[in-house]
Amino acid sequence: MNIKEINESLKPLTNQLINHSLYNKIQTPEHLQIFMEHHVYAVWDFMSLLTALQQRLTRIANPWLPVGDPEIRYLINEIVLAEETDINIDGKRQSHFEMYLDAMDAAKADKTKVEDFLLQVNHGTDIFLIIAACKLPISIKQFLKTTFEVVYSNEAHRIASAFTFGREGLIPDMFASIIGNVQKNFPEDDLSLFKYYFDRHIELDGDEHGPMAFKMVADLCGSDKTKWQEVQETAEKALKSRLKLWDGIEAEILAKTEVATL
Repeated sequence: MNIKEINESLKPLTNQLINHSLYNKIQTPEHLQIFMEHHVYAVWDFMSLLTALQQRLTRIANPWLPVGDPEIRYLINEIVLAEETDINIDGKRQSHFEMYLDAMDAAKADKTKVEDFLLQVNHGTDIFLIIAACKLPISIKQFLKTTFEVVYSNEAHRIASAFTFGREGLIPDMFASIIGNVQKNFPEDDLSLFKYYFDRHIELDGDEHGPMAFKMVADLCGSDKTKWQEVQETAEKALKSRLKLWDGIEAEILAKTEVATL
């Protein structure tokens, strides 16, 4: 098994995500707010996948020693740099998560739930207990649970699979599809921060990070057939989890639309 074969096997799932009917449903400011209030958790938990890789594939403890493949170390450190301290629309340093929160403010989306959620995280409570106890839609809960099950597997190849096939390799085409559909229904100024966040990911993941991430997976698996099989299984689970998240957003938008027409 190799990267090409796994990508081929995942095509039915990736095509569903790239062409999801949700994107055409985002037609009003309220619809955009609903999307952002759900999607923000995927923006946030991405960093936990990334830092899990950083912990396992680079040396972040003292005393320092060089570990692993320098190319993989470069990939991880490059992505951390871009994700935590990219240039925002005003030319200032900011993490992508903070950019997204600013875009939520601009769209008048409600940040209360995600802020309360992160307050619990900051208190050091077990993440699975937080997910179980929080009053979030099931679609968000299952997405977060799937992510952190991979994070705490402590298996670099599984984490790299979710990160690569479920995020870096998927994002350029999926985000381009989202923006292409959503921006038809909004004036450009109203989407500026939202679009900038998506454009930065499309640019970084498509041109640099995506190809490097696939190489990372291949290097971590080598000729180990079991690892390749686990990579495929993890990738499928990550993509199915994203589909459930998108389905949940679409269902809430449709429910609000039906109420508005009564």
